[in-house]
Amino acid sequence: MTRLTHRLYAGPDDLPAMIQFLFAVRPAERLADYPGPVDLRELLALRAVQENTRLWFADDGRLVAYAFVDHYDNLRFALDPQASQPDLEAAIVDWGLACLRHAMGTEDKTRTLDASCREDDVEQIAFLQRHGFIRQETRSLHLVRSLIESVPAPQLPDGFTIRHVQGEQEVAALVALHHAAFGTEHMTPEERLAMMRVPEYEAELDLVVVAPASGRLAAYCLCGISQEENERTGRREGYTDPVATHPDFQRRGLARALLLTGLRKLQERGIDTAVLGTGSDNEAMLRTAQSVGFRVQTTTCWFSRPVTC
Repeated sequence: MTRLTHRLYAGPDDLPAMIQFLFAVRPAERLADYPGPVDLRELLALRAVQENTRLWFADDGRLVAYAFVDHYDNLRFALDPQASQPDLEAAIVDWGLACLRHAMGTEDKTRTLDASCREDDVEQIAFLQRHGFIRQETRSLHLVRSLIESVPAPQLPDGFTIRHVQGEQEVAALVALHHAAFGTEHMTPEERLAMMRVPEYEAELDLVVVAPASGRLAAYCLCGISQEENERTGRREGYTDPVATHPDFQRRGLARALLLTGLRKLQERGIDTAVLGTGSDNEAMLRTAQSVGFRVQTTTCWFSRPVTC
């Protein structure tokens, strides 16, 4: 059995190695699964996630696994199948549990450590179930839309306009819009800034709808292209999520108009497939996506393990 060493995330110099490792151990057809390279850059820009990241190495210094708990109590990890062994599996899960317990402090309640994988990833499902994770009803849907086909022109209600985000000075407004749209405190200014500071971020693909008269941000859609992933897969894909509409402006077709605008902008950049993710319980988003030509391609299932202090 190979003797492994481990340490905490040491800073930005670790990130390229983690991304290269992800490319090495993840099948090509799953490279776009969350978290991909762009997601790792965004997540590891957050101090809390950096502090929750551990790396494991073989005797020869090769990275064989990494794991972290993100800011939503999700255990994310990548593991070299050739180095997989019961002790390493247990160490990954134990690290996740320790991170969550540390975050809980002296809370007198139970939280869950969550994890996800493709619905057809039998090995990952077996891994999670071996370590006490229970499958949940919630699923995440991965949708695709061909851009070789024509994209209809977007239509907005009178007075509403679409433009791109004008800079980091709009972060507070974007975060407030996200909170109102989803009824959650998820998404902080630090997280939104991390999304805007990755190398492949294009402000012209970060779209917002502006309401008439007040100038309020009524909805947003963050589109983008990961050239890094596309070079690895040989595909020409771009993404069109997240999408959010403020409750004051819902049911007016704003999300649909944003998606169509984003699809056209990706099309102009030579992208031939758009991807979008949403939860199985977000029926409104699913209907909107399907109305502009998206179809469900793959499904991600979720697992939870209760944790108490």
